[in-house]
Amino acid sequence: MQFIRNFFDTLGFLTRLAPARIIPEETMNRCMRFMPAVGLVLGFIVVLPFWLGLFSGSPWVQAWLMVMLNITLTRGLHFDGLGDVCDAVTTHTDPIRFWVVIKDSHTGAFGVIGLISIIGGEGILFHEMITAGAFTTIIWTFMLGRAACVGLGYMVRHLTRPGLGKLYIDGATLPVALVAGALTTFLGFFLAGFGTTIVGIFFASCALYFLHRLAEHVGGANGDFLGCAVLLGEVAAGLGFALLV
Repeated sequence: MQFIRNFFDTLGFLTRLAPARIIPEETMNRCMRFMPAVGLVLGFIVVLPFWLGLFSGSPWVQAWLMVMLNITLTRGLHFDGLGDVCDAVTTHTDPIRFWVVIKDSHTGAFGVIGLISIIGGEGILFHEMITAGAFTTIIWTFMLGRAACVGLGYMVRHLTRPGLGKLYIDGATLPVALVAGALTTFLGFFLAGFGTTIVGIFFASCALYFLHRLAEHVGGANGDFLGCAVLLGEVAAGLGFALLV
């Protein structure tokens, strides 16, 4: 029962697919172990209407609606983190200035550029997968994004800064990261195919390497880094598919 409760706590915190709940701080770190499962559920819900034929004659419309549905169901949570990191990364030669910018609620030019690039990129990649009938691959992109978040959390555990992100990152232990990676890889072979899974994980690993190096340079990591990892992981899965088409 506690296992199920923890899953729905995570689902409600990260998406609109379950009632939002106040999660005690001491149990917040348990959410990390459910990240790939949340990605699987979210991906299935996003894909299902179009898999069943909604706007079947207009793949670009389907792709756009998938992106919009993703933003809506996640409350734009990860996109906010991406925009903050993109704004702050332009000051990464000055760690103090980096954290001032990343905590600023305003979105600057580089944040807008980053969001347009990722949103547009996801739309293009979803279109490629839709036209190939690879709807299960789209589902897997959401899994890889959340697994990437867990992987980055483990990599930056020694760099966390106080805040909500730290409560999550503390739960990214080595066993949790290994299970998330193994589960995502195993299901990827069935949902996306062997080649897409391997290449997508490679691209995601490259993105995590960049984020880890950035965190080391600026002396910390927070929840914005996690959100950025989710979206870069999703794009990595799409690029893995596009490379092998």
